[in-house]
Amino acid sequence: MEEIRRLRMPLSREDALSLRAGEMVLLDGEIVITAGLPTHHRLAECAAGTREAPRDLHGAGLFHLGSYSRETQDGAFEVLYMNPTTSTRFNALMPGLIRHFGLRAVGGKGGLDAGCVAAMQEAGCVYLSFVGGGAPLLSDAIREVVSVHWNDLVSHYRLVTLRVEALGPLTVGIDAHGNSLYGDLNAAATARLPAIMAELARERDNSGEAA
Repeated sequence: MEEIRRLRMPLSREDALSLRAGEMVLLDGEIVITAGLPTHHRLAECAAGTREAPRDLHGAGLFHLGSYSRETQDGAFEVLYMNPTTSTRFNALMPGLIRHFGLRAVGGKGGLDAGCVAAMQEAGCVYLSFVGGGAPLLSDAIREVVSVHWNDLVSHYRLVTLRVEALGPLTVGIDAHGNSLYGDLNAAATARLPAIMAELARERDNSGEAA
């Protein structure tokens, strides 16, 4: 069985560059989460200098994780569970955010496109794939809500910093060297498509002759 690496967040550049697509990791330390497209637009405004960032994101790990939260009687913000959302919704914005903030790790489910992969390679950033529907496992890793920003948004769109312990296991879906499991799968599927279509055409023709 392949060893699962345990890493401290935020990732150092050396750790990010040492990872390879397909490796499995567990995370300890601080991560930043949001599931909101409006939140990403605000982050893009921060990158453009038209809005002040609510916290320092340089070198951070920014993950596409939705959450269900509540405020306790003493006014604290409690994250009851979190679960990944689809990263491709943010394809248009992620290259600029990765480059501007020098993000070391991003993630969610579904991967990111080629433009994002290029930005990740420039910045020394990895994409970590979270198991969809793994809310109980992921939520068990939460140890503390460190900060909550943009409270005018619904709770799962807010920019939340969490301290986690043994978050995962997560798969390195895209490494900092431009290798993408998603790109490889797409290329393999594309290569198989002509043969599949030809076989379907033969079966259709044979069915017509039999009739």
